Amino acid sequence: MLQTSRVKAITLDLDDTLWPIWPTIERAERVLHAWLAEHAPMTAALFANPAALREIRNHVADQRPEFKHDLSAVRRESIRLALYRAGEDPLLAEPAFDAFFAARQQVDLFDDARPALEFLAQRFPLVSLSNGNADLERVGIGRYFRAAVSAREFGVGKPDARIFLAAAGAADVPAEHVLHIGDDATLDVMGAMNAGMQAVWLNRADHHWPHEQQPDVTVRDLSELCALLA
Repeated sequence: MLQTSRVKAITLDLDDTLWPIWPTIERAERVLHAWLAEHAPMTAALFANPAALREIRNHVADQRPEFKHDLSAVRRESIRLALYRAGEDPLLAEPAFDAFFAARQQVDLFDDARPALEFLAQRFPLVSLSNGNADLERVGIGRYFRAAVSAREFGVGKPDARIFLAAAGAADVPAEHVLHIGDDATLDVMGAMNAGMQAVWLNRADHHWPHEQQPDVTVRDLSELCALLA
């Protein structure tokens, strides 16, 4: 049961919590492919082969374990390797990635996201907590957040308790007074509770809860959560 009186700060997941991630990624990949088709057509053909692309990404992940929590670096180096294998200029990896990354920030917020951010930011310090590579300022929601904590910068991702404790530190609030909101039952909810936080499971699609330990509260959308915190 959610203890609202304990909540002094809120941490928020981003992808699939504030916006749907796969339409965003698919659109960004189309932008990347169009850029490559114009500037590096042999690489574009290589990227159009799902098996080849999967092999390239797996190779980068295996050879560069330091990129484990840096999706941007994995994407950039995968482009660079594809350019090299296609016999085209590997230096094109930077502008190609920039085209992808700019499109990746063009998200379509869920209808409840911005009103919820307005409501929550007026009442609590908000900190974003993500394993992804969204940029709050480029997305257009930076003004709602006190800080952003990402696996890419911190070097450890959810569900590791350390990144949750880092987010609590960014809010300047002990973990037991932080409420984490996220869509992933394991990465978000179990990770937060194992770090001593309360946790909200944002279950937009009516998924089955997979763990024995229950979340503090389950909501279908962010407006439902705002009503609980009003």
